[in-house]
Amino acid sequence: MPMTDLPRVTLYHSPNTRSTGARILLEELGAPYDLHALNMMAGEQRSPAFLAVNPMGKVPTVTLGDAMVSEQVAVYLFLADLYPGAGLAPSVTDPLRGPYLRWMALYGSSFEPAVMDRAMKREPPPARMSAYGSFEDLYAMIEAQVAKGPWLLGDRFTAADVLWGTALGWVSAFDLVPKSEAIGAYAARVAARPAAVRVREADAALAAEHKAAAGA
Repeated sequence: MPMTDLPRVTLYHSPNTRSTGARILLEELGAPYDLHALNMMAGEQRSPAFLAVNPMGKVPTVTLGDAMVSEQVAVYLFLADLYPGAGLAPSVTDPLRGPYLRWMALYGSSFEPAVMDRAMKREPPPARMSAYGSFEDLYAMIEAQVAKGPWLLGDRFTAADVLWGTALGWVSAFDLVPKSEAIGAYAARVAARPAAVRVREADAALAAEHKAAAGA
């Protein structure tokens, strides 16, 4: 499909937030998109205009026509399936589709809650009641998976790598998880990709603009 025929989405985005990964994914997909930047330093995510789009006031948020998609994992799944020509989402008949969906779902359902409990020094629930079991077991499983390399599903780079690579880089940088050579190397591979470099540079400039505008 020619680039001009691809559906064009709008990404509601703020630098240095979870929406950075969604912007990287759009770049990886080669997708046409409009960027609607929200200055969170100025509280624009709580403006009536944005709350009319997403009542939760959260990014990333994507719109396509009258459809609104929020929640990080849903945004990734939606975008990767919307642009199948990029090959970042295994098809429903691909043997990798099941593992791909598993890792996508695991991120939101288990990894983020586990990291937040640990970061906030909250007592985790008993393993039999916890969505993630134990942090130690979950982290060991992730570490073993990325150590196989080069990507989460082996030789194939997918949208799951954008999700996990950016997140693991972020939590490692802020010492929210134990240091791991395998996880550090994996996050570095994702961060070195041209799409990630472009967004990192663009977001740095955007963050500076927002800081100045907010008088911070």
